[in-house]
Amino acid sequence: MPHIHCFAPIEDSRSTVLILGSMPGKASLQAEQYYAHSRNSFWRVMGDLIGAGTALPYESRVRRLKSCRIALWDVLNSCTRKSSLDSDIDESSITPNDFISFYRTHPKIAHVFFNGAKAEACYRKYVLTSLSEKFKSLQCQRLPSTSPANASLSYEQKLRAWRIVAQLTGRGDNKKVRKRTRIKP
Repeated sequence: MPHIHCFAPIEDSRSTVLILGSMPGKASLQAEQYYAHSRNSFWRVMGDLIGAGTALPYESRVRRLKSCRIALWDVLNSCTRKSSLDSDIDESSITPNDFISFYRTHPKIAHVFFNGAKAEACYRKYVLTSLSEKFKSLQCQRLPSTSPANASLSYEQKLRAWRIVAQLTGRGDNKKVRKRTRIKP
């Protein structure tokens, strides 16, 4: 099984929201881009919420996240996994990312959202116990996974749950968001 590593975070010193996945899948690792699998709905959701959809080049989507004060990272720094499925992660191979340093250099982070159950479970098991009380008190919430493996919810149900991200970044007015998505980068 291959030993894989995560990407550097997409972040800005002004970030107030942190979205955490577990570990990039094969398509993402090959493309060297977060959520690169064509059937993963993360960028479609971000397009509908903040104008960072797949119609934009990847670097423009990244800039849009940053401008909306959204940071993006993975809970795991490295692990061994035989496929792209979270269920295939070898628990004994997990090394978490350094969240103590991350939170110290990003003091404005107030809300942490997990893109699915595995990200939340790994954060609670491998990260939360190492954090100071200050960082343990961050608002944390699991959102439905945008992975194509999460077929139990429709796109509309996922989008409804993810709206909280737009609301917390001041992008909760969907009419304005739809207009922004039509603007060329």
